[in-house]
Amino acid sequence: MPGGGRRGPRRPRAGSGLRVRPTSSWFATAFSIGLGLALAYTTLQTVLRISGILTLLLLALFVAISLEPVVAWLARRRLGRGPAVAVVVIGLLGVLAGFLALVVPVLSDEISALVDAVPKWLGQLHDHHSTLGRLEDRYHLISKAREQLGPGTGQAVIGGLLGAGHIVINAMMGTALVVVVTVYLMVGMEQLKHFVHRFIPLSRRAGAVDLSERIMLRVGRYMLGNVVTSAIAGLATFLWCVGLGVPYAAVLGMFVALMDMVPVVGSTIGGVVVSLVALAVSFPVALGTAGFYIGFRLAEDYLIMPKAMAYAVNVHPIVTVVAIVIGGALLGVVGALIAIPVAVGIGIVLEESVFPRIDAV
Repeated sequence: MPGGGRRGPRRPRAGSGLRVRPTSSWFATAFSIGLGLALAYTTLQTVLRISGILTLLLLALFVAISLEPVVAWLARRRLGRGPAVAVVVIGLLGVLAGFLALVVPVLSDEISALVDAVPKWLGQLHDHHSTLGRLEDRYHLISKAREQLGPGTGQAVIGGLLGAGHIVINAMMGTALVVVVTVYLMVGMEQLKHFVHRFIPLSRRAGAVDLSERIMLRVGRYMLGNVVTSAIAGLATFLWCVGLGVPYAAVLGMFVALMDMVPVVGSTIGGVVVSLVALAVSFPVALGTAGFYIGFRLAEDYLIMPKAMAYAVNVHPIVTVVAIVIGGALLGVVGALIAIPVAVGIGIVLEESVFPRIDAV
């Protein structure tokens, strides 16, 4: 080279075909993988810790979607969305107040009767001529009970009472949270739907909006049909108990109506409870009550439910059972409640969107 100058580093010319190979660092790769695993583990632990709150929020969303057809119908009657939500909430609070007005006096009377009966039972235990006294003389029930309870009984009882109080407080707080969030969701349902729809590309947004509206409408109709069948079950229970003299007819009717909303097993549990209460009258009455619920369950499955669901959507029994099992295993009672509506929504998406695209190929 003229001038004896120093040559600089050779640079690849454009089009020469030389490529610069990127250097890789095992440390950086391992660090990225470790950071990703740590974030995934932290996220999983956080979700598990707040799983109870997430379940309550999901229940509130489900209730709001179920009540949306009623709110929309009232809003179209020139009430406006706010007043329509107020009417629905007042109606639900009225039903809850009626249920508490029926249950609380019964529980209070039963607790008072139990408190009054305990001294009498203790007196009969020391009376050698009574049935309890003869059982005490033969089996020594009091001494055996003291041996089983032991010295730590007082602390165990106090711990049990504190635990029961904690459960009651958590239940009340959970109920209040569901009610408050449900009201907010019902008021802001239109804004919430608009926000969710903005995540869908504009070219497909109109079809997605139409599909989501149909899903919400059918889910709401399904829940309204479920409420109708539950009300019929509660009314039938009330009339049966009044006719045969089974105590607490109104409370049992409300209990069966609430349990009947749980698919598959709810009405069965309600029938078992009412049959056990009917034992207070006589064994034949309890046996007749069990037969009544077996017949009513068949009528509900094959006559009442199809009529109530005729304007909603049909769900195959196999899909119902599988959805309830999976929902109950994942979220307990809440999962069992929302299992069928979720299955309904998935079925609509498959029928309206997925299967037509597959058939068109």
